Amino acid sequence: MTHVPAGLDAGQLEPDEPTNPGNDSAANDSAASDGRRSAARYPAARYPAAKYPGAKYVALLRTPGAARFCVSGMIGRAPMSMFGLGTVLLVAASTGRYALAGLVSGAGSIGYAVCAPQIARLADRFGQHRVLRPLIAFFAVACVVFVSCAELKAPLWLLMITGCLAGSSMPSLGSMVRARWSALLTDPAALQSAFALESVVDEMVFVIGPALVTVLATALPPAGVLLCAVLAVTGTLFFAAQRQTEPPIRPHEPRQVLAADGAEGAGRPGRTGLSRLPAPGLLTMAPLYLFLGAMFASIDLSTVDFAQRHGHKPLAGLILGTYAFGSGVGGLWYGSRSWRAPLERRFALTLILTVAGVATFWTQPSLLSLDGGVLIAGLTIAPTLIAGYALIERQTRGTRQTEAMTWLSSAISIGVAVGSAICGRIIDTVGPRWGYGFAATCGAIAILICLLGLRRLHATTGAKAAQWANA
Repeated sequence: MTHVPAGLDAGQLEPDEPTNPGNDSAANDSAASDGRRSAARYPAARYPAAKYPGAKYVALLRTPGAARFCVSGMIGRAPMSMFGLGTVLLVAASTGRYALAGLVSGAGSIGYAVCAPQIARLADRFGQHRVLRPLIAFFAVACVVFVSCAELKAPLWLLMITGCLAGSSMPSLGSMVRARWSALLTDPAALQSAFALESVVDEMVFVIGPALVTVLATALPPAGVLLCAVLAVTGTLFFAAQRQTEPPIRPHEPRQVLAADGAEGAGRPGRTGLSRLPAPGLLTMAPLYLFLGAMFASIDLSTVDFAQRHGHKPLAGLILGTYAFGSGVGGLWYGSRSWRAPLERRFALTLILTVAGVATFWTQPSLLSLDGGVLIAGLTIAPTLIAGYALIERQTRGTRQTEAMTWLSSAISIGVAVGSAICGRIIDTVGPRWGYGFAATCGAIAILICLLGLRRLHATTGAKAAQWANA
């Protein structure tokens, strides 16, 4: 019998949220063969709902081991919001050219986007702690070498290589934290709240991180990248040490390859081999998240230029912070509620609302009205991302969860790099309002992709999800 910690009670599944039978026993057998404890599964993490609005989040953090891996994961993933900006400020201080700094930063972002899913796949197969410890050692050394090359004014090709190596080896702890929540919780409502909590942590990281690295790197250019290394090493080692909550190892076995909608191809001969994607919904979600990344990057650049043209460039940080604050508030509200609508419908609706809010930015006449507009528009960002991660998690519950969710982060990273390059040219040519227009266009394309691929976003359940994930 599964022990439910004091203060938690077993909640009921929502009618539209099915369980995933058959996977827990296989996971426990696999963990036992690996010679270590598997994470205990809790059917719910619910606090008495009548006490106060944040009760669900308190209950989540009272789950044994949850607070430790949540805090260490927050520290370890802080460089996610700091490394790119720290790279730009370091290289720009060394070379005096922001264009070169952008090239080096872009090389690191692309390296991260390419390598992160492969590292996540190794973590699913061999265990998070076995992968994270050598990875963080490599990242720390790569950061020191990169900073040394920049300070010694090394040639551009060497800066790009060392910057790419550092970016490629940066741990993707956000997806690993979500994988741990997925291994601990079986109740979909509790898991929704956990993903909401992680989205709020992401927003905090992206509000505090860039401001901190800017202050440090302005005074001492290498400080930004070196701070990323220190935080990553501290948080990752502490996170890797939390073995009791680590998802069990599930070795991959050749299975029958499924069609893109998660079902076996009717009338087609079966074949065996490894699936390239850990979940069918990634065929829709990966390009969708790429355009979301381009939209977010375009909003950032356009806001900075918009504030500068109004004579108050420092207020750009306040406006973008308001955007993140709105997202955090929306995420907390969304995660504290129990929803009966299907998950894919919620995702589509919040995505449409997010893009509709972005489509108003180009009409704002002043910084004050823009700040109010981004606060309202930001309320649906975190709910959109929460629903997106939950959709992919449902389709890969049996295995490869870390890899699947890392693909979404990688897609956003590529979108940020591409969107920054394109929107930067648009702003230089015709101004920030057209930059906001480009952001809205990227959002509209994301909506179109969502609607065209909505059938693939239906949560795959039971044996079919396990078959696809293990294929």
